[in-house]
Amino acid sequence: MANNTLERIKPAPRAEVMIYIPYYSKMQQELLPVAITLYKQASLEGERLIEGGDNVPFVATWTLSKLPSDIAHCTVQFNGQADLSYQINMANSDLIKHLVSVLDNYKDSQTIDFNQEFYRNLLNMESS
Repeated sequence: MANNTLERIKPAPRAEVMIYIPYYSKMQQELLPVAITLYKQASLEGERLIEGGDNVPFVATWTLSKLPSDIAHCTVQFNGQADLSYQINMANSDLIKHLVSVLDNYKDSQTIDFNQEFYRNLLNMESS
């Protein structure tokens, strides 16, 4: 996988970004136009970082919709194995928030990976 794929994403047009602006902090809004374009690609390939072990490749796919409150159905498959597939439903605005985190993390680490919160939700391990 070519890590520079995230660097080539063009920002979404302002009209598409405006509907999502109220859902995000000022810091998140900076990456929002690129995150929306990434969202519109309906998939992401990356590697789950494993501390002290080998990274695990994943492919995440999701359904597309136009409104922030619409529900996205997201599937993440690890290591190309069907028995390592996990699914979650979340609001588009939440999925895009996670994509903003992917982009922010990529700036620092040059690794494409979701944050801990995403994985806790995906694996249904949210703490109450």
